[in-house]
Amino acid sequence: MATELEELVEFLSSPSPQLRKAAIDIVRGLTGSNEGIQTLASHSSLALPPLSRLLQDSSPDISSASADALINLSQVSDLASKLVSLGIVGAAMEVMHKRTELSQKLVMLLVNLTQVEAGVSALLQVGDEKMEGLYVAKLVRSFTRSSSAESSEDAFEHVASILVNISKSEAGRRVLLDPKRALLKQVVRQSDSTNPIRKKGVCGTIRNCCFEADNQLQNLLIISEYLWPALLLPVSGKKIYSDEDRSKMPPELSNALSHEREVEEDPEIRKQSLEAIYMISMQEAGRKALWAVNGPRILQVGYEDEEDPKVMEAYEQIGSLLVDNDGAE
Repeated sequence: MATELEELVEFLSSPSPQLRKAAIDIVRGLTGSNEGIQTLASHSSLALPPLSRLLQDSSPDISSASADALINLSQVSDLASKLVSLGIVGAAMEVMHKRTELSQKLVMLLVNLTQVEAGVSALLQVGDEKMEGLYVAKLVRSFTRSSSAESSEDAFEHVASILVNISKSEAGRRVLLDPKRALLKQVVRQSDSTNPIRKKGVCGTIRNCCFEADNQLQNLLIISEYLWPALLLPVSGKKIYSDEDRSKMPPELSNALSHEREVEEDPEIRKQSLEAIYMISMQEAGRKALWAVNGPRILQVGYEDEEDPKVMEAYEQIGSLLVDNDGAE
């Protein structure tokens, strides 16, 4: 005899829109509590397939309710992996560009799914040479276009978190750093966003990509015009720089440092910026590029204004590296 949950799950596949809607509303309610999620998790092989299919339901209300339930369930890594195996990443990308009203929810779903390795691989389309990176390119395009949209809701702001997740993997960094795609260049240009979610995610993505500085330094430095401001301005301190200091900088830095500006208040952004600079500076060509924009002077001034111990330590780490290699070069 079927249990109540089994009967409920059967209604998710009902030909009647009314019954599907009633069933998905109950399932969505269940996913709002840990107990409900555990109940569904214990029947995941039965519940997840029809629930995933409803993401592409012809009814917008049903599709939206399915997205809510999937977001809640995908916070559990084991369930996220199972959803990935059901093809939910491709389904989410397909629905996202058909139903723009669901974009924000689907982006949040992808944030959760890319917390697991299988989700990262699925979003990167690893193993498909012709398609690899296509989903990411679409997300980056939406991310950069939506930043200038006049709307109180930023539907694609959490793409920043997806980019952080995928850039933790070598395959993700390879896609982002591919000069033909120029995806990192597009992402870096969002570093001056007033949206803290975007700004923090962009900084984290740049920092992760700098782990490839030992073998992809040229692909980082090719976007120096955008990269150095993104990394150095958050750690430049409060001071208005002298004409002499600015004369040794490119316009994108000297102009920004010629007047009063808002100081970067998030210590994590300052710390990650410094970690990225450190990884670039570990390479001889990276150090030369830093000196070429008068970066050490910016770091010196920024350090004088810094009060956070962990951020100060990150400044000092770069300082030691530059001093140790100064005489050797």
